[in-house]
Parts: sequence; structure tokens; C-alpha cells
Amino acid sequence: MRVAILDDYQDVALVSAPWAELGAGVHVVRFTDHVRDVGELARRLQDFDVLVLMRERTPVTAELLARLPKLRLITTTGMANAAIDLAAAARHGVTVCGTRRGTNAAAELAWALVMAVARDIPANDRDVRAGLWQRRIGVDLEGATLGLLGLGRFGTKMAGYAKAFGMDILAWSPNLTPERAAAGGAVPVGKEDLFRRSDIVSIHLRHSESTRALVGRKELDLLGSEGRLVNTSRGPIVQENELVQALRERRIAAAALDVYDVEPLPADSPLRDAPNVILSPHIGFVTKRAHRLGYTQMLEDIQAFRAGTPVNVLTWMENGAGHPGRSADPPG
Repeated sequence: MRVAILDDYQDVALVSAPWAELGAGVHVVRFTDHVRDVGELARRLQDFDVLVLMRERTPVTAELLARLPKLRLITTTGMANAAIDLAAAARHGVTVCGTRRGTNAAAELAWALVMAVARDIPANDRDVRAGLWQRRIGVDLEGATLGLLGLGRFGTKMAGYAKAFGMDILAWSPNLTPERAAAGGAVPVGKEDLFRRSDIVSIHLRHSESTRALVGRKELDLLGSEGRLVNTSRGPIVQENELVQALRERRIAAAALDVYDVEPLPADSPLRDAPNVILSPHIGFVTKRAHRLGYTQMLEDIQAFRAGTPVNVLTWMENGAGHPGRSADPPG
């Protein structure tokens, strides 16, 4: 059996799990680079039986699956991965498995970005290094309003952090009920009202067709010239071109991003020279403990598959939505 670990940017996969437990008959290869071209990717992976994916770094499309005749198993961190075509995987007889245990690392990074965007910490650091002093004025979190798009696992964590800082907390998601909002420590409001009333909006929704381009010019204009946006969820939820224009025209005060439409962020992305934006390289779930949990559970997926009893299987429904074979954690 040949196992390919993809997109191991930080070269940590092999030391994050006891891969030797798979036995001498299993050959594990890790790739530290990212390949976008489907043809090149198919040539690289054509002899592998198993793919190990870290979140949604590499899309596994119907086109790619059709060119990988030896593939039998895909493992991914989390119990949802919008970058895997589950229907095509089923057609090709490829089992897809996920992982259930995680950390709160993504919520912790989101809160770090809230604080950074409120006080413009990166720009102040650059100023001091350049010999400049006290050129910027931040905003207080105490007494301010945090708007949460999404109140799942990570959104609820964010509400707890915000409460500790004395903030008012609003929340919206397509299916949020008053009872769920109250349990999460937030006041439920409409989406437009959330952007209009919030000082900082933080996004914690899964990426799907229903959330794609959910935040555009209308929402950014409602956020206003003193408002700030934080996105640690998925890039396509925000219309990137509209965000760039809003930043350039000072129609919002600032943004902090950990996710993008295309990753790694292209060298010619207009976000790179947009003003008042903090850019982070999709590290919400990148911690030592998170890597150990993720890779170890994916190793366990492979062991269970080889034993003929696959676990944490992701399946496909006729209505076009992938879902876990058993109950999953609420979305972050």
C-alpha cells in the first residue's frame, strides 16, 4: 500500500503520528509543496492507494478521481471537506473518512485577529521597527459589539471570549434559533442588522453553495467606515474583490484574513497591497497539538480501512450534500 500525504507545508506530518504502526508493507510519502494543475497532480498520485488531506488544501475533483485508478481511500481532517467530490468518490469506489477530535485553535486565532485588527498590532510593530512612534489609534473592545456570522462550535467559543472582554454579542446564521443563540451567549439578529450594529464582524460558517459570496458590497457598506471584518472560516464566503475595494476606498476601517479564494495566496493577489488588512497564511488549525490529533486520527482511519471496518466515513446524499456517516461536531 502506498500512502500520499499532501500539502505538508511545514514538514511536520511524519513526526506528528506513528506512521510505522502501519507496518513494513506500507510506504508513506509526504509532499511539502502544493500542486494546482490537475494533470501534474494526477501524474504525481497515480500510484497511490491512499491520500491524506489536511483540510481543503487540495481539491479532489471528479476529474482528478477519474485519473487515479489505484486510489481506494481518502482521509481528511474534520468531518466535512467541501473540496472532495464525494459523489465522484462513491462512483469510483473510493472510501472517504474524516476525523472527529480537534482543538479550539481556530477560535483562538480568530480572537487573536480580533485583537490585532482592533489595535492594529502588525502596523504598530512595523512603525516601531522603522523608528516611528504612536501613529495609530485603536478601538476598545469593552463596550463594543461583536457580530458573529455562525454560532457553531467556534462561534460559541468566540462569544465566550467576547463576553470576558465586556463586549455585546450579536449572531446570525441561516438556521439560528433564539434558543440556540441564547445557549451560545448571543442575541439573534438578521444579517443586515448584524452588519449595521457591529463594530467587528467575525465569520464562523462552513463554506457551501449557500454561503458562497455571502458577504459583499451591501454588507461591507453596512459595516461602515469604522467597522472591521475578520474571516478565519473560508475565503469564498466573502467577495474578495468587493473587500479589496472597500479597503482601498476606506469604506471599512480594516480587515484580518486567514483564508482566501485561492491558497496559497497568489503573488499577484490584490490583497497583498490593500491597505489596513492583516494577512495570515491559513493557520487557524495549525498548532502542534492539532497536527498530532489530525494525523494520528487519519492514521487510525487507514488502519481501520485495512482491517475492513472503516470508521468516520463521509457519504453522499441525493440532495447534493455530503454528510458524515455518523453524527459530527457542529460546524465551526
